[in-house]
Amino acid sequence: MTPPLITICQQATVRLVPTAYYKPPVLAPLVDDDGELAILAEVEGLTNRRLKAQSTGLPGLDARELAFNVWGQSYINAAFAYTRAGGNRFNDGGRGAWYCAFDDLTAIAEVAFHKTRELAAIEVFEDEAVYQTLLAAFIGDFHDVRGLNAIPPYLGVEPETAYPEGQAFAAALRDNGGRGIIYPSVRRVGGTCLVAFHPHLVQDVRPGARWKLIWDGSPEYTVTAD
Repeated sequence: MTPPLITICQQATVRLVPTAYYKPPVLAPLVDDDGELAILAEVEGLTNRRLKAQSTGLPGLDARELAFNVWGQSYINAAFAYTRAGGNRFNDGGRGAWYCAFDDLTAIAEVAFHKTRELAAIEVFEDEAVYQTLLAAFIGDFHDVRGLNAIPPYLGVEPETAYPEGQAFAAALRDNGGRGIIYPSVRRVGGTCLVAFHPHLVQDVRPGARWKLIWDGSPEYTVTAD
């Protein structure tokens, strides 16, 4: 069953990236507000034209889809070019996607789930991680699977069973021209997430808040603004 399409205008969705991979514009310290940052983004785009095709090492992703000449292009392209082993809920290991939430707390819950699983795998719950918020705008029609009468298999809690279902579901939507999916967060009750299938859908990327997640001996974590 193909889920209904809804038209959205979300100006500040939230994606978290580890600060180890975050490199702000080199001129950012020279600006005082978001308006000046937008001007800086245009300038940076003019001096950062990546013309290399990048057609190798990106299975399932046509190089012509990649983002160029916009601030945040490296983060956008990385989301589609580099994948988790086995993929995620709505993408397999051959092609990535842009995952984000409609608010910070939901984004935190999503990344914390995966980090906690990593710590459980090594049986050590002593760690801290700092994440940078990337805000992005989305405008247009997306498939909406919120409010379904029954929870579909692809929204299950366990990645081992839910992710293969979600990957097949998303691939069918994408093959039929789908842009992405709006879905209820599995990691935070009441939260909303969005996955975008194509790089050009990710608009107006800019930095937001920074969060530190701390594990102090148990799977439970604390969050502080960094």
